Amino acid sequence: MNPRSVAIVDDDEAVRDALSWLFSSKGLPTLSFASGEALLAAFDVERIGCLVLDVRMAPINGLALFEKLLASQPYCPPAIFLTGHADVPLAVSALKMGAVDFLEKPFDDTVLIERVEAALERDVSARAALASRHQLEAQLRQLTEREREVMALILDGKLNKQIAEALDISIKTVEVHRARVLEKMAVKSAVELAGRLSSLRQEP
Repeated sequence: MNPRSVAIVDDDEAVRDALSWLFSSKGLPTLSFASGEALLAAFDVERIGCLVLDVRMAPINGLALFEKLLASQPYCPPAIFLTGHADVPLAVSALKMGAVDFLEKPFDDTVLIERVEAALERDVSARAALASRHQLEAQLRQLTEREREVMALILDGKLNKQIAEALDISIKTVEVHRARVLEKMAVKSAVELAGRLSSLRQEP
């Protein structure tokens, strides 16, 4: 289970208390904030695994708060919006921005719990993918310029002899660079290397 908390942001104290009790009853730790400003002031990405945001708050509404988090944080946990009927267009806008869900009030407690648990699972997967990406970028930074040149030709499917001719170096030197590239990138073959780098290119 995701050890991080569900952050509840709602300017209605009764709603915050009710949601905190609901989540706690299911073993989900919570953090409560009376406003978007309060969340921004205390935001700790390592403590929060899911955001439950009310759309209508002042002076920062839920959508504006979500925008600020997306713009200011390297990673924003999955967000679920709670909306009134008139707020559905705003919630749709939030989905387009990357929110994972919205529930129209009054909502079913069981459905909300299911959505929050799904968001927490998504958070775990997203963080794992982000950590993998950072590791890959760090490995790429370890390569020398020549190793990058050799790697590019390896990914083009060139044989050692062709790489040697292209770079005007010996085949033995190519073999040494190839071995270092695979070692630094923590892969065992050119196919595995291509697979790792393709996952990096697929990221937005």
